[in-house]
Amino acid sequence: MPKLAANLSTMFTEAPFLERFGRAAQAGFSAVEFQFPYAFDADDIAAELRRHALDAVLFNLPPGDLAAGERGLASLPEARDRFRDSLEPALRFARATGCKRLHCMAGVLSGPASMAEREAVFVANLREASAVFSPHGVRLLIEPLNPFDTPDYFLTSVEQAARVVEAVASEGVGIQYDFYHQSRTRGELIATFDRFRALIGHVQIAGNPGRHEPDTGEVNYGFVLAALDARGYEGFVGCEYMPAGDTEAGLGWAKQWLKAGASA
Repeated sequence: MPKLAANLSTMFTEAPFLERFGRAAQAGFSAVEFQFPYAFDADDIAAELRRHALDAVLFNLPPGDLAAGERGLASLPEARDRFRDSLEPALRFARATGCKRLHCMAGVLSGPASMAEREAVFVANLREASAVFSPHGVRLLIEPLNPFDTPDYFLTSVEQAARVVEAVASEGVGIQYDFYHQSRTRGELIATFDRFRALIGHVQIAGNPGRHEPDTGEVNYGFVLAALDARGYEGFVGCEYMPAGDTEAGLGWAKQWLKAGASA
């Protein structure tokens, strides 16, 4: 049975970040994910998780300088030291919150390095990071992003992600499969999930176009979620979408799955 996780970086933004945990719990979620928690105290986040009986199931490693256009460091040859420096704060937050999955962003293309050189750096960084996180039961995930929303991002297909994961050759590294990004690039949503299921450690959803509620747009998420359920997927489904209006008012699509998860 797929379990829904509210993404608190994109949902419940009517409230300040630390108040969103309570909003998610009140709406029926038992799990949350978020993108970059580093502006907050890890202990404060942990306290909100305990207060509302929520599990933190995913967040991102530090992304570099977002204002300067960086979207991760892991494939950047010139950022090896900065990538290493990002591991300690991520581990500290993971241990404080009990989160067992971290999204390691690849980064956008810059500088003269070839794609092959960048992939070699990506693999080496993931091996090094996995050695840091795996002893704590934390798994790193890499996510292909569509090139329309994030131009020049290094990792753009599940096939490319699988090649990287297989080169790393560690159980501590897997794929984060976002149906929204896949719908914008290649399609074949369930067939691709089936093909790479052994490597997939987390999935996310959002409507396309617009990245709004999953019951908007051209993707039939009723079919997608039922297909995941039929395949025995018991992982989390991150709701990384931007509500078109009030978050709670747009949750009608989720009621069936939240109710099923609560009774499971």
